[in-house]
Amino acid sequence: MLFSIITVCFNSEKTIEKTIERMLQQTIQDFEYIIVDGGSADGTLAIIKKYESLFEGRMRWISEPDKGIYDAMNKGIKMAQGELIGIVNSDDYYEKDTLEKVKAAYGGYNFTIIYGLLRTLYHGKEKMVYLKSPKFIEEDMIAHPACFITRKLYEKYGLYSLKYSYSADYEFMLRIRNEKDIQYIQVPEVLSNFSIDGASSSVKGYRDTLKLKKEYGLIDAKWYKKEMLKSWIAMKMKR
Repeated sequence: MLFSIITVCFNSEKTIEKTIERMLQQTIQDFEYIIVDGGSADGTLAIIKKYESLFEGRMRWISEPDKGIYDAMNKGIKMAQGELIGIVNSDDYYEKDTLEKVKAAYGGYNFTIIYGLLRTLYHGKEKMVYLKSPKFIEEDMIAHPACFITRKLYEKYGLYSLKYSYSADYEFMLRIRNEKDIQYIQVPEVLSNFSIDGASSSVKGYRDTLKLKKEYGLIDAKWYKKEMLKSWIAMKMKR
């Protein structure tokens, strides 16, 4: 099996149907689909069950409390059996030919990260399409929703840290940034569509990233304090 695609969700009845449908619409079907639900109390599980049979045995799902989004991702990664792992959250969705494009780029090397363009959506409308290079990872995170990472890489370098509630994907990329055996492959096309209403685009997410950069020595204490103060003011103004 080439792909394991993971969707983490919690009370996602308003958005998860499109995420699931887009997986069924993929132009290649060489994948397993893993849904990790955090114990939803709305109609999320009913939607998952409605689509389960359409995957003809290729969907697996669990529903139980977790310690946050990255804990749920880690559960999915541990369940994964495919060579390449992609994570598409329950308010996001892939392009119909995303897996086909990634398959064409993948050379079979054990420690590979394939990344592409991310389209950001605000209230369902395109706001921006962007591509960030891992060569500048110390400045900014590449688009994690448009990344596919080999299972062997996770097995060698570990999973997502639960220390960071909003930016553990960035911590993972910083942790492995100097490893010489990792191959990065760019796909210069849109691979995923991402709602910017999510947690990572919030002030809390920015503060979490500041904490991460300070601990990795990427910003000094003075800059950290200044930016934290600005973010605290921004949070106050939103109330």
